[in-house]
Amino acid sequence: MNINRLPLITTLLVSLAVTITSCSNSGDDYDATGVFEAREVLVSAQANGEILALDLEEGSRLQAGQEVGLVDTTQLYLQKAALLANNRGIQVQRPDIDVQLSSLREQLNTLRTERERVAQLLAAEVATQKQLDDIDNQIRLVESQLQSHSSTLSKSTASITAQSSAVEIQVTQIEEQIRKSIITSPISGVVLQQYKRVGELATMGAPLFKVADIDLLDLRAYLTYDQVAQLKLGDTVEVRIDDGEGGKRSYEGSLQWISDKAEFTPKAVQTEDERANLVYATKIRVENDGYIKIGMYGEVVLHEE
Repeated sequence: MNINRLPLITTLLVSLAVTITSCSNSGDDYDATGVFEAREVLVSAQANGEILALDLEEGSRLQAGQEVGLVDTTQLYLQKAALLANNRGIQVQRPDIDVQLSSLREQLNTLRTERERVAQLLAAEVATQKQLDDIDNQIRLVESQLQSHSSTLSKSTASITAQSSAVEIQVTQIEEQIRKSIITSPISGVVLQQYKRVGELATMGAPLFKVADIDLLDLRAYLTYDQVAQLKLGDTVEVRIDDGEGGKRSYEGSLQWISDKAEFTPKAVQTEDERANLVYATKIRVENDGYIKIGMYGEVVLHEE
């Protein structure tokens, strides 16, 4: 081999190595990576009893407020029936004030009519002053009795009303427990896990199933200080995922949250600047077209102005 050609060959090999290295790094044109998260809700039982119905399975799509199950309410209905019967018994004891005071009112009206007659007779000097005084005394006595009876009956009515109101509150509480025996989905989403089945016993606070909104997913990614300094909430960034065929799917993401505290770079997170020790956690919301899965890795691309 010609020794004079060695420098030229060496130069070509170095150039080729640089080219290969550049090509191999050309795919890492992202600024950060992260994992997709969903808004998950753990639905727990709000009543105790046997699960009579639970119309769902893992993977089922539910709508917010959709009724999916029922916990046995037999005992609650019996308690409600007993309270309603008790309330009817209380209402029967309510006095009819007008009826019970009617005789005293009639007596008072009669005495007042008699007084007018005696007063006329006294003016004609046919009756005596004592007769008129006696009637006045009877009127005052009946008026006192009427006032006393009316006060007693009003207090009795108020007491019965209070008892009835207390029972009605208990009925409302039972109805609320019955309502909570109906199992509903608090959000629209997909069932991720099911913990209870029909026929099993539900206890208050025990988990029944987990549902997640997968239509809008959040990519939790860590950005350096320099990157965060160029962003504000609501900004649009590019998010990419692997398409499974060696390429990428691109999505438009909206920056929803930036942590107000810096933290050390997690080992599982790669950033474009390997020298950055502190990063900020962010959440980038992406509309899911069905290809993005919870836990899938995504790449963040920040377009510089």
